[in-house]
Amino acid sequence: MSQKGSEQVDVVVSVNPLGFIWETPDPFLFCVHHDDRYPKGNEHMGPAASLAGRDIGQDFVGKDGWRMYHGRTVPGFPQHPHRGFETVTVVRSGLLDHSDSLGAVARFGGGDAQWITAGRGLLHSEMFPLLNREAPNPVELFQIWLNLPKADKFAEPHFAMLWNHTIPRHVARDAEGRTTEVTLVAGRLGDVKAPPPPPKSWAARPDTDVAIWTIKLAPNARWTLPAAARGSNRRLYFFRGSRLSVGGKVIPPSHSATLRSELDAVLENGPDETECLLLQGRPISEPVVQYGPFVMNSREEIQQAFADFQRTQFGGWPWSSNDPVHAREEGRFARHADGRIERPA
Repeated sequence: MSQKGSEQVDVVVSVNPLGFIWETPDPFLFCVHHDDRYPKGNEHMGPAASLAGRDIGQDFVGKDGWRMYHGRTVPGFPQHPHRGFETVTVVRSGLLDHSDSLGAVARFGGGDAQWITAGRGLLHSEMFPLLNREAPNPVELFQIWLNLPKADKFAEPHFAMLWNHTIPRHVARDAEGRTTEVTLVAGRLGDVKAPPPPPKSWAARPDTDVAIWTIKLAPNARWTLPAAARGSNRRLYFFRGSRLSVGGKVIPPSHSATLRSELDAVLENGPDETECLLLQGRPISEPVVQYGPFVMNSREEIQQAFADFQRTQFGGWPWSSNDPVHAREEGRFARHADGRIERPA
């Protein structure tokens, strides 16, 4: 609750339950929180467990606490096309093996993020190799789809890595010394600024107010989320914890809260550590037509995307399999399309 003149204004506009796919406001398209408790790995880096009873190639059920998704041997998403938007993938635990039609590859995890501008079109695969053969292989990540405006839907595809050590954290303490840690994948909080996004991203424009933050509150911590720009869309996703109050309103676990961006929002935690994801940005405010992996502004543009993909395969797939994974002994790394190799410290 905030005071506006003599009028009391609720910071929380609405509260909604979280499904498997999280609904997101413009300029975002959706978010998925993948949280799979994979068992020990086998010699092929797949699960050392029976796959009986699973719809292999289309396994989203969550049987025994994990999914194969579209993977047949290794869990994950074999090669598939995109056009017209961006993917931001934040791997909180476990590892993800990436390969794409630009010729770029990567293995990343443990707080790393990957930001891909699909633009006019690319193919990529995202596989979850289960490297540990002696213990479970939990994998937790967010995949966030961020739209592109019409002017940039045919931008050159771009691949970028944001390694964990380059992603800044803001730590605040309340009057009782209880901490709140904010991790900034995109946006700014006070003097703390996230790494630059790809050049044609909506987030790269100076006036779009895009923020992708995770917020971790210690038990009973209190922290004020500062106001954002008026007119921005702002949504908080309460995905871990038992009790959270936002602006004096109790938000149930596994719910999202749409907030008034122009108002401060006081977060008061319950007895357990709590984590939230914040997505925020000025809306693009253009028509959105999505069909599978393509997001454009009209049905005709979607039809053209399918025709272009059938004709060009967006440059083709340069790898020997549709679901490539890197060598078991390989660490976190990225090899860009120009051959440049990055290895995080």
